[in-house]
Amino acid sequence: MYRKKKCLIAKGYYWLNTRPMKTNWTTANIPSQVGRRAVITGANSGIGFEAALELARKGAELILPARTQAKADDAAVRIREHVPNAELHPEILDLAVQASVHAFANRVIEQFPGQSLDLLINNAGVMALPKREITTDGFERQFATNYLGPFALTALLLPSIKAKPGSRVVTLSSAASHQGKIEFDNLQSERVYKPMFQAYAQSKLADLIFAQELQRRLTAVGSPIISTAAHPGYAVTNLQADHVGAGLTLLMAVMKPFLSQDAAHGALPTLFAAVAAEAIPGGYYGPDGVAELNGHPTAVRLAKGAMDPAVARQLWSESERLTNVKFGALSDLD
Repeated sequence: MYRKKKCLIAKGYYWLNTRPMKTNWTTANIPSQVGRRAVITGANSGIGFEAALELARKGAELILPARTQAKADDAAVRIREHVPNAELHPEILDLAVQASVHAFANRVIEQFPGQSLDLLINNAGVMALPKREITTDGFERQFATNYLGPFALTALLLPSIKAKPGSRVVTLSSAASHQGKIEFDNLQSERVYKPMFQAYAQSKLADLIFAQELQRRLTAVGSPIISTAAHPGYAVTNLQADHVGAGLTLLMAVMKPFLSQDAAHGALPTLFAAVAAEAIPGGYYGPDGVAELNGHPTAVRLAKGAMDPAVARQLWSESERLTNVKFGALSDLD
């Protein structure tokens, strides 16, 4: 982990990552999850599936949404091949469509009323779509799927998360967040669209900003729920396989033999952020290897663009306006 230095940011104390410390945290370090219920978006493939599988091995009850019922059912079948008695609830959720987000959240609330969730992992996403695509809500697809969908889902499910130590919201970002910039006049990439280091990077920077701002607001109201973030490094999954342009495909092919890791190892930072006792409020975790591409989970540095509370507040307000979803008492802190 990084050695920690206390620093005053935006009227609250937060830990800044300073000097890296090696750790060999693995799935063997995951504590028992018996009696805990988690929602993991995108759990039908890649690091989402691997995270779900490991939590199931430890006894967690899992709600597994995917874009189609068939994909969700298939994920449940594959998990039960390893964990026959796993308690699983396959569901439908398309994060790019706000109506689907609301419908899924309503079904979860109806099936599991009250404070019934211990963990929400905002994992699902899309990457570097070659051409700008617009969703039915009028949003650019990467910004909608990677950020606005998880933002709205978290707002809708936050009242269902148990207000006790150990409850967490984990948001998946990317090392590409370091190349991102929040352009309030170009959030939907209507002025400029570049697949990777503009649209995708902006969406993942927005995720990281959201995770930090959510923690500020949880701290301000004295909530024991914590918000953390993670990125998988260069994990070989279908996120890269789908829709990626020729140039990026070539670059990844060159890097893959030396710097990549499989989806199971790519899921470790997510799992650390979700369950490790060492994970701190507002913590951000990724691989400890070269350029954070592979390795064991450790605390990693926030992108510079994620550290401005004024930008975070503006993005929060704009996100509530775009999604027409409010965070209740947490919204009153603006």
